[in-house]
Amino acid sequence: MFLRKIATVVALTTLASSAWAGCGISEGRVSIVGNEFPAIQTIGAGAMECAGGGVTVETNLTADHQKINLPGMTGNPAEFTSAIVANSSIVALMNNDVIRPLNDLVAKHGQGLQKSQLVTIDGNIMGIAFMANAQHLTYRSDILDQLGIAVPTTYEAMLEAAARIRSSGLMKNPIGGAYASGWNLAEEFVNMYIGHGGEFFEPGTAKIAVNNQHGYDTLNMMKQLSHFMNPDYLTHDSNATSAEWKAGNVALMNMWGSRIGALKGDEVDAAVVAATATAGPMTVGGGTTAASTLWWDGFTVAKNISDADAEATFMAMMHAIRPAMLNETTSPQAVWLIDGYEPTPAAAGVFAAAAMGTKPYPMLPYAGLMHSAAGAELVDFMQGKENAEQALIGLEAAYTTAATEKGYL
Repeated sequence: MFLRKIATVVALTTLASSAWAGCGISEGRVSIVGNEFPAIQTIGAGAMECAGGGVTVETNLTADHQKINLPGMTGNPAEFTSAIVANSSIVALMNNDVIRPLNDLVAKHGQGLQKSQLVTIDGNIMGIAFMANAQHLTYRSDILDQLGIAVPTTYEAMLEAAARIRSSGLMKNPIGGAYASGWNLAEEFVNMYIGHGGEFFEPGTAKIAVNNQHGYDTLNMMKQLSHFMNPDYLTHDSNATSAEWKAGNVALMNMWGSRIGALKGDEVDAAVVAATATAGPMTVGGGTTAASTLWWDGFTVAKNISDADAEATFMAMMHAIRPAMLNETTSPQAVWLIDGYEPTPAAAGVFAAAAMGTKPYPMLPYAGLMHSAAGAELVDFMQGKENAEQALIGLEAAYTTAATEKGYL
């Protein structure tokens, strides 16, 4: 089942459905921090509808959300009453004990939630998932058709297609990539390493194990792809990469399913919109494992706030993800894990990722430390200042230091 593959940590709890009738909040403070792409902006706007009559609602939606959510929830009272997170970022909040179990709030106000939405760990509901996500191939069908190029299913085929597009003179830098140094670069490493069949840690331990042939092959493929990207690719996050696509500068990219709807916005040239197509994740190195990861996004509630603010926050977020929020505008923004959601064409890539058995992002307490180390230590390799072995030695050393300080090693 698709939802089972997406939500691997979800509890099998059944809740009766009920009608939704507005926010119903009498008082409380709601302050939400999260990412800034369209689906999250829709959630934030939905929560804002609950403001008034003694209820204050604020949102801070920014690409830097992972830098500020933990500090903003650590104080007492916490600055943010809710953080919108994913299966990677919720771990840091749990490790630092800044979010509360939601069992009581779900029992009181969670009627209508589907069982696949309950992110449950050790019997405690720690988050409510509202959408699924994955990175997958996005391509310009007109460019490929013009040159007689088949839709790539492997990264090797993507390189061949890019070379033909460049040599044709149609595009100088036909591949787009969210390779910005830091989180984005590390995510591309994670995807590609999984596709090569690599395991990040020695079995049953927190000891990192990426300095191997899988790691070398991963970095070398990333470097080959970068030769067909904008020279400033190390500054390109998903927003900048999407802008390149909208401008008609890119024909092939690995992009989040949650971004596809925006690529077909009214402000985009009609020819680009008509030719924007998606497929499932690609494989690499002759393997059969998708070089991608499955994700869920959801909301949490802060621990260091009053029970009244916690209840107001939960109710506002439940209002934001109520089935009635689904319409012609919002449905294409994500693969919603909301009762009544009907898949749109923009969701095809994420469903293809699930059908391929794409692995979920590793939800381990120390995975974030590996991710951070990769984002910092692989930049010199991409710039040609280190070879693959040097870069991976640096990655492992940086991770080991951080994991030792945190007590994982």
